[in-house]
Order: sequence, then structure tokens, then C-alpha cells
Amino acid sequence: MQTASTNICERMGRSQELSEFKHGTVIGCHLCNASIHEISLLLNISRSTVSAIITKWKQLGTTAT
Repeated sequence: MQTASTNICERMGRSQELSEFKHGTVIGCHLCNASIHEISLLLNISRSTVSAIITKWKQLGTTAT
């Protein structure tokens, strides 16, 4: 049994960096007119992450980390 203080990063949803493939998938969904909310649900990543990926891609033309 885990206590409340165990694995706080896991409970808060913090995880490792997304792959380039997942970044590309976000952009592909965006280009197919999927909403940020839809992309978030489909790929199981936060809306803020989806938004940040799309914003970076629009401004810099890349999804590289």
C-alpha cells in the first residue's frame, strides 16, 4: 500500500519526455482539425502539453525538444 507522499510525481501526472513520434502525431491530429481536447483524450496527454506542442510548431516550425 502506498502512502500519500509516495510517488508524488506519478500521482501528479509528471512523466518522461514525449517521443518525436508522439509530437508528430499531435501535429497530424491538429492538421486534421482535431481540437486540443480531442487530441488530449486520444493520445492520453494533458491539454497544456498538446497546446505547447502546437504553439511551438506554429512559431518555430519544429517539434524537436
